[in-house]
Amino acid sequence: SRIARFHGNRRRWRWARDGPATPTPPGPPPGLAMFTDLAAPGADVQSLWRSARSERCEAKSCQTGRISTAEAETQSYTGRDAAVQTEQDKDGLQDFQQEVQVDYTGLLSFLQRVEDAVIKELNKNWESRAFDGFEVNWTDQNETVLCLHVLSYPEARDRNLQVTSVSWNATGSVIACSYGRLDDGDWSTEKSYVCTWNLDRRGLNPQRPDLVVDVPSSVMCLAFHPSQPSLIAGGLFSGELVVWDTSRTEDPVIWRTGMTDDTHTDPVYQVHWLPDTKHRHHSQLLSASTDGKILVWREERDGRLALADGFAVVAQQIPRSTRLKKLAWAESAVGVTSLSFSPFNPHVFVVGVEGGYSLRCSTAAQTPALPPRGSSVPLRAPVELSFSPHAGPVYSVSCSPFHRQRCFLLPPSPRNLFLSCGTDGQVHLHSMLQTQPLFALQVSQKYLFCVRWSPVRPLVFAAASGEGKYLQVLLFDLARSARKPAVSLKQALSHFPVYCLEFNGKHPQLLAAGDAAGTVKVWQLSSDFTEQGPREMNHLEQLASESMD
Repeated sequence: SRIARFHGNRRRWRWARDGPATPTPPGPPPGLAMFTDLAAPGADVQSLWRSARSERCEAKSCQTGRISTAEAETQSYTGRDAAVQTEQDKDGLQDFQQEVQVDYTGLLSFLQRVEDAVIKELNKNWESRAFDGFEVNWTDQNETVLCLHVLSYPEARDRNLQVTSVSWNATGSVIACSYGRLDDGDWSTEKSYVCTWNLDRRGLNPQRPDLVVDVPSSVMCLAFHPSQPSLIAGGLFSGELVVWDTSRTEDPVIWRTGMTDDTHTDPVYQVHWLPDTKHRHHSQLLSASTDGKILVWREERDGRLALADGFAVVAQQIPRSTRLKKLAWAESAVGVTSLSFSPFNPHVFVVGVEGGYSLRCSTAAQTPALPPRGSSVPLRAPVELSFSPHAGPVYSVSCSPFHRQRCFLLPPSPRNLFLSCGTDGQVHLHSMLQTQPLFALQVSQKYLFCVRWSPVRPLVFAAASGEGKYLQVLLFDLARSARKPAVSLKQALSHFPVYCLEFNGKHPQLLAAGDAAGTVKVWQLSSDFTEQGPREMNHLEQLASESMD
């Protein structure tokens, strides 16, 4: 207790001297330094998922079979080096390096001696026609004929309508076809169509035409305008003429004849555009019908086609050498089934008639047709010459599109030639200057509905045949044979005749054919049928001359 009082007095003395003492923080536990490393025991949690998975795992291994290797080398049996080296000839090298000596005096003398002979031969070559029509072809020759497109309108096919006509427009990119009937049926009341396809259009659908025009009567023929790509004329079974503008989708009809006293009384089988001589920027439309009349129509502002001129083919006014045996007026009108104008004489044209004759006619004829008809304009008799007939009606004529100036004393040139075909299965090659054919080719034992001359080859033409298992489009090349076709193209089955053909004037490798099945096939011809060979025009003239002899 005495010691406790001593220490208490000391603390009171220090507090009086120094003030209250600062509390001292507790020190480390006994036996430890100020800072030391201390390892605490860890906590361990067992994984039930890992243990369960490890129980299901099986140890597996994969090893491929033993790999076999081998080494091989190739070594030639023997080797030999060879080299060639010419020996340098110093004298020869010096002679080569020396300047060539020219005898200019002798050269001048030689040229003066041969000058006249050389100029004479050059003039002969200049006047020669040995290479007329020859063109260098740097591309490979294509000998195949391909079917590019098979076009049809399903609704027309469902109604068993036939393709009666095809026509290419002025650009050669659009093709039009008309639907109707050329066999038995109620033609006068049957609805038909005119369809167009643009073959250059991206995404062309052969079963969906770009334009479909509903027509209340069968359309028997079509013709695109020669310079306006959107205008197309059609002849109807009712005798009317209609002109459509394919750029107008709502109401494409822009002109029509209507049913008047001037309208044809029979179906119109041919239409043809003519230049209007009185109005430079206008055209006239010519129509031919089995009523024997060939009428010329002009455009009126009110949408009408008015009669401007007309002709009548009358049996009594056909030249006596082959006058048709018809007497009464009711039978005297000769039914016109086809027509083709000469490309080189705007007044001359050829018609085919139901009596089997081909007739050369002229729009410049002034003889009145007898007897007078009830027409708003006087009709004239156009026939100048009749040709030896077929054994049945003539269904198609085609004038030669090739022209070459010839002396009138020489044999007929190709510009005077035309083709005709008919129900006798023959193709006749005629000169417009004589009545007998240059040759008659028996193509088929059945009807021939169409013949067309190639626009680029003077010796090539196409005809539609109905003979054999398949209805065929026949291509003839008179340079190869004048008796058999060069190529036969399968168009349709035997009970679907091919009614119409048309070459593309802008793209001559394209040929369109329409048939009774309601389809239009576009054929791509090979270069053999589109590239004119050397002296081909002379060959055709020689063929015509030999036939005349």
